[in-house]
Amino acid sequence: MNPSKNEIKLPSYGGQALIEGILMRGRRYIVAAFRTPDGTIHVEEEKLGGIYKTKLAKLPFFRGLVILWDSLSLGMKYLTISANIQSGEEEQIEGTALYLTLLISISFSIGLFFVLPSLLIHTLSRFVELSTFVINLGEGITRLLVLVFYLWIIGKASDISRVFAYHGAEHKTINAFENSVDINIENVKTFPLAHARCGTSFLLTLIIISIIIFSLLGPMPLWKRIFSRILMVPIIAMLSYEVIKWMGDNSNNILVKTVSYPNLLLQKLTTREPNEDMIEIAITAFNKLLKLENT
Repeated sequence: MNPSKNEIKLPSYGGQALIEGILMRGRRYIVAAFRTPDGTIHVEEEKLGGIYKTKLAKLPFFRGLVILWDSLSLGMKYLTISANIQSGEEEQIEGTALYLTLLISISFSIGLFFVLPSLLIHTLSRFVELSTFVINLGEGITRLLVLVFYLWIIGKASDISRVFAYHGAEHKTINAFENSVDINIENVKTFPLAHARCGTSFLLTLIIISIIIFSLLGPMPLWKRIFSRILMVPIIAMLSYEVIKWMGDNSNNILVKTVSYPNLLLQKLTTREPNEDMIEIAITAFNKLLKLENT
């Protein structure tokens, strides 16, 4: 008996919301579609680099760092393109400037989500006697609260809210594909905003794993505490990538659904219900990607 379409393991596609646009990513290509100021759709495509064919990109755990770094650089590149399309400018971020921008962004994120919670709990421990376990656990909970507050507050900005709506359109389109329905606006509109492999889910998973790992560490002075947090970020990121990949591959499992529910819940902060124009952009990018991937 031939397997039905729903039983066939479909390839995993992902994406990213841009400024008035969406980036869709496959195994060999990426495609970005943008809504230009005059209302037309502009499409850009690019073949993924050879880094994905290296042994390192196929090794469990290490592949997470390779793919995450390349995803960040490609995301920054296409965010710049989308900003240029809206402003009519020709600015380019590439080479040294691109990597410097990425390092600044990563440093800001580590400072906000790892260093700041350590400083806050350390300050509290100077006034209230706390055990090492409570300090580590309190730091992790503070890290989680900082993440939720950060996502909530940036989502209040109208421009970011539109980006989050494009994020929702990207998720709906991929959900439609993975449920084997025709990719059109009416069908895509009916699917949920959340998706198991979302970057928001990765962030929450990273925070949860950091809480578990750091809670097991012994007492240490502040400078060692901060250094250990920074040093452990790549390791935690590798673990988080594998967890998200596994949950995405087993999204129909009842245990996975239960464990991943907080991840899907957090996506309420980073997605908005898209309008039909936004869904059209997502479908345009995705259909072009499918065509390239299948040639």
